[in-house]
Amino acid sequence: MKARMVHVGKKGTQISQAYDVNGQHINAVDRARLNELLLDAAEAMENVTIHFEYRLLQADFTENKLQFKLSNNEIEEVNVDFIIGADGAYSKVRSQIMRCMRMNYDQEYIDTGYCELSMPPARDKDGKPTFALDPNHLHIWPRHTFMLIALPNPDLTFTCTLFMPFQMFDDIKTEDQLLTFFQEHFNDSIPLIGEKNLKSDFFNNPRGSLITVKASPHHYKDRTMIIGDASHAMVPFYGQGMNCGFQDVEVLNKILDKHQIKPVVNGDGVIEGLQEALDEYSNVRVKDAHAICDLAMYNHYEMRHAVTSVQFLAKKKLESAIHYMFPKLIIPLYTMVSFSTIPYSQAIHRWHRQTRILNFVLLSTISATAAVTVVYGLKYRDHLHSTAGNAVRAIKDLFLKN
Repeated sequence: MKARMVHVGKKGTQISQAYDVNGQHINAVDRARLNELLLDAAEAMENVTIHFEYRLLQADFTENKLQFKLSNNEIEEVNVDFIIGADGAYSKVRSQIMRCMRMNYDQEYIDTGYCELSMPPARDKDGKPTFALDPNHLHIWPRHTFMLIALPNPDLTFTCTLFMPFQMFDDIKTEDQLLTFFQEHFNDSIPLIGEKNLKSDFFNNPRGSLITVKASPHHYKDRTMIIGDASHAMVPFYGQGMNCGFQDVEVLNKILDKHQIKPVVNGDGVIEGLQEALDEYSNVRVKDAHAICDLAMYNHYEMRHAVTSVQFLAKKKLESAIHYMFPKLIIPLYTMVSFSTIPYSQAIHRWHRQTRILNFVLLSTISATAAVTVVYGLKYRDHLHSTAGNAVRAIKDLFLKN
């Protein structure tokens, strides 16, 4: 997807907003398929064993033991050398670590829920199935406090997601109310989704909640650590949750290599040098994890509201123009986050600095334009007054004659 396609008004006027002046794109990925590929890759490794339907009950980080409940309700204890918790936003490993140390932990739900809707393929002039919308765009219907988005799938469908406050979901109780709501706010999407599909999906699909999780540090001594959503769950509006999780692994590997950590355990169950490596990992990664959580929250505001603002769009045009001519002077925030490996915390710092520069340039441009207008206005004031006066007198005479 090379751009956002913003659908404006009842007629659904479409405005394309490129992600990058050089044509770089983001990808819509089938998460279930990706999980299958990753599991296949892991399973192909001789030193990896995969166990399904094991639910972690508790962890003993002193004795290095894990206790699981199996699908048949049996309890199994496992001795381990090191534990990596990649068990999601509601991580059991994280909760067990918090029992052992003073971990700073912040959890926040936003007052926005989501419901998935499906847009089936359309038919081309020859009757063959095709995408109902341009598949090289992320489609978005921004409505300030709520929005609808649509992402293309390999099977020619679009996955649509309606994001809005929970109270708005609760207020829609009947099919007629749903249709009236969509006719008012997303009218052009109705024939694409189909009334029957819309009603079925809206009333049968679950309402999801959106959570941000921040934790610090991301490890406990040399016994355990958390990565991915377990350490930094974020709202989905920057599309960086999965990327950030992958980068956790990349950063961890680099630090382990730097400290020359090898999978050799001493007699007392300690991996030499591991705690120093994990201390560095938390010092490096926590600030970046917190930064992308904040950026994801900001992008929620941008997608549902700012993309319709004239001031926002003007600043984006100016920013893109400067970046195109001087690529290293100004780098748009989206480019830093999505198309570079600049650490998230550094991206925020640079973005704030660039914003001050862009605001100054915009203010200077507006001031210069106003000054020129005033000068020319004073120069031709008498002529303008005379012309305006003649026009007013002509209108008066016309009305008096009639």
